[in-house]
Amino acid sequence: MGVGPSGPTSRSAGGGAAVHRETTAARPVLKWAGGKSQLLETFLHCYPAGLSTGGIRRYMEPFVGSGAVLFDVAARFLLDEYVIVDRNPHLIRTYQVIRDQAPALIERLSAWQELYWSMGSRDREGFYYAIRDRFNAGQDPPLDEAVALIFLNRTCFNGLYRVNRQGRFNVPIGRYDRPLICDAANLLRVQQVFRQVDIRCGTPEDVLDRVDADTFVYCDPPYRPLTTTSSFTAYSEDGFGDEEQVALARFVKACDERGAAVMLSNADPHNIDPADNFFDDLYRGFVITRVPARRSINAQRSRRGPVMELVITNYPVTLPGPAPSTAPQSSSEGSRSRTGARV
Repeated sequence: MGVGPSGPTSRSAGGGAAVHRETTAARPVLKWAGGKSQLLETFLHCYPAGLSTGGIRRYMEPFVGSGAVLFDVAARFLLDEYVIVDRNPHLIRTYQVIRDQAPALIERLSAWQELYWSMGSRDREGFYYAIRDRFNAGQDPPLDEAVALIFLNRTCFNGLYRVNRQGRFNVPIGRYDRPLICDAANLLRVQQVFRQVDIRCGTPEDVLDRVDADTFVYCDPPYRPLTTTSSFTAYSEDGFGDEEQVALARFVKACDERGAAVMLSNADPHNIDPADNFFDDLYRGFVITRVPARRSINAQRSRRGPVMELVITNYPVTLPGPAPSTAPQSSSEGSRSRTGARV
């Protein structure tokens, strides 16, 4: 599936080809920094053509986060297998509870929503921090943990999931009049999707042995911070710095060598420093497309404006409208490895 010296050759993006399903799409249950809901229309033109032609039968997402791309792919394309992985155990257990216990979860969340809406600001604050402390104690069974995580996510400041070095969720309470804590209809739709999905806690390397030429791998890792004060990558106490980005690139290249279609997104360092070619160098031999996005989670509303994001693929991408900023990189390694994928 090649990106050779003269650019990508064999696999191409879908470009909005005919879909295989007509469903009411599930939406992410959780707000998530870097969530991709806003980019789904753009991503439709970045997906590999094999999703539409039948050449791809497995979808794999090693950093599932809110799951926006999973829900989009599951709604549009009928595949044999969906695999999601994340190293955040609270997130994965919550998704497993949605899959296995959605009615009980809805009952509990609905009761909490009614209670929370009835409270004054002082009582709300006491309730929120009591739930946060209990969540951080880590002693709850999965159903209680899932109720707490969804509640905290829907009522905390900016819907931000962030932990400190000790792994404790430390986001303060948000100021919302009537936050939607329980969206019962969407939870049931998400349950239907998750019943088709292999949901795992772990790292990308844990599922590498399942990657082959029938697989589409999408990676949306914690973003490399655009500034030295950016802190939204703290989804786990371990952090995710340049060393982890390099390790992820090794995984992406291993997937490519197995013939899979691979797509990865990340923040564009050129937003801050045009000379910062970290990803251009790291993914030399891949196709790097820059697309506009809007940062929606920031403590300062004035900084939630448009930025460019990277879409990195091992197949050519053509976006509609004016020519996008696309940089097919080439290297001898790339020309050797990007071959043999199913289209």
